[in-house]
Order: sequence, then structure tokens, then C-alpha cells
Amino acid sequence: MILADLHTHTKYSHGGNTPDEMFAAAEARGLAYMGFTEHSPRPVGFDYTHEYREQLTRHLPDYEREVCALRAAHANGPCRVLFGMEMDWLEGQEDYTRASCAAFDFDYLLGSVHFIGHWGFDDGAEPWKAFSQEECDKQYQAYFEAWERMILSGLFNIAAHPDLIKIFSVEQFHIWLARPQSQALVGRGLAAIKNMGMSMEISSAGIRKACREIYPAPPIMLMAAQMGLPVSFASDAHGTEDVAYGFARLASYARAFGFAEYTIFDRGQRIVLPL
Repeated sequence: MILADLHTHTKYSHGGNTPDEMFAAAEARGLAYMGFTEHSPRPVGFDYTHEYREQLTRHLPDYEREVCALRAAHANGPCRVLFGMEMDWLEGQEDYTRASCAAFDFDYLLGSVHFIGHWGFDDGAEPWKAFSQEECDKQYQAYFEAWERMILSGLFNIAAHPDLIKIFSVEQFHIWLARPQSQALVGRGLAAIKNMGMSMEISSAGIRKACREIYPAPPIMLMAAQMGLPVSFASDAHGTEDVAYGFARLASYARAFGFAEYTIFDRGQRIVLPL
């Protein structure tokens, strides 16, 4: 049974609920750990169509105050709160990211790649519809090269949604991933996760997205299992209805590849729980 959801968002970015409401949902679903990982602010130029930068920047102190109050209030309760943030890896912005990582007393940090250059590749399906297989291949290559750099930065505890890049092109992604050179590239990133003391996120968010597939895909799960990689679990919830979403399915998926435990990070310290 999975008792920790380590990737959730609130109304302070583009979620729908307050930290209190998200925590209540975690309690109702029997979780022992509720991890809050609101998005980090991004510099101008790394933009989405429906940009929430101003709101997030304005309310970041509110997010910190409310989540830390929940953490203190439930320190000895059946569901503990972990205070984190999801940090975007943005090429050429490492100093900005490093400062964001040190802004508060985080329990843990998620590292994510949402941008290839200045393009938010998960902002919508339209660009992907025009791409040939060759163009898709170039984007997958660029993504996993950036993903490896993100991991090797040493700034993060968990590598979030490892193959997010497949969100709008899952069939083309599997064609790319089947190639030995593609698996070698992904494998370098996975090896870096282990070497850096991180864990790989297994996320149910993909089930709710256009790709209709858990992050990461089975070939990546197999490589991770063969390396003995630590893993963590997440819903990437943006509302109360998604907290711990699909966790029974995630547990079965992970066990099918031989995973028998999972990892959380509390004040930066790794804690291993049985699956």
C-alpha cells in the first residue's frame, strides 16, 4: 500500500484548492504523508499560454506559511505534512534555480523539466500534431539531455514524471524509446539519479493526461528496476479529487517490476517504506 503522495499543487499556482483542503483529502484517503510541492516561480521568458507567475509569486509566502502551519499542527498525527516545491530546470538559469531551492526550509525538492529552451512543451497538443517522427525524436533527445543535466545539478531529491515529454505523442515516443541509443540516453539519467542519492517518481498523472500512461513507461521502469533505483510515488494532484489518485494501480505497476519499497524525504533525509 502506498501511504505517501509526494507531488501535489494548490490554488496558489493553477490548482483548485487550499493547502488545508488538500490535506483533508489526504487524511480522508488514509495517507501517512502528504507532500506539498507547489510550482516554483519562473523567470520571464519561460511562459505558458495561461501564465500564473504573478499569482504564484504574490502568494508564495502564503503557501509557505500555511503548509508549515499544517506541518507543525500534525507533526505527531496519523498524516504528517512534508513541505516541498517543484522546481523547473531551465537552461541557463541555474543560479535562479539554486536561489529558489534555498528560499525556504524545504523537506525535499522535486526536479522537473517542462521547457525545451523557452518552449513549454506540455502547454498544449497543437505543436505536436504537426511534428514528424524525426522532429519528435529531436525533442525527446533534447528533453532527456536536459533531464540528465537537471539530475546532475545536485539540487533535487526526486526526479518528477520522468517521461513527461510523451504527454502529447505517446506512440511516437515509444518508437523513439525502443532504439538502443535512446535507451542508453535514458539509462544515463537513471544512473545519475542513483549516483546523486535521488529517487525516481512514479506518477499516476499520466493516466489522467492525453498519453493515458503512467509516468514512466514500462521500458524505463524495467531499466530502473534493473539498476535498483529508489522510487517515490505521486499523483501530481491539482485538486482534492486527485490526491492519491490511482495509487492501487501504481502499487501493482511497481510490484510487477520487482519494487518492494519506496522513498520519502523528511528534512532532506531519506526514509524507506515497504510497498
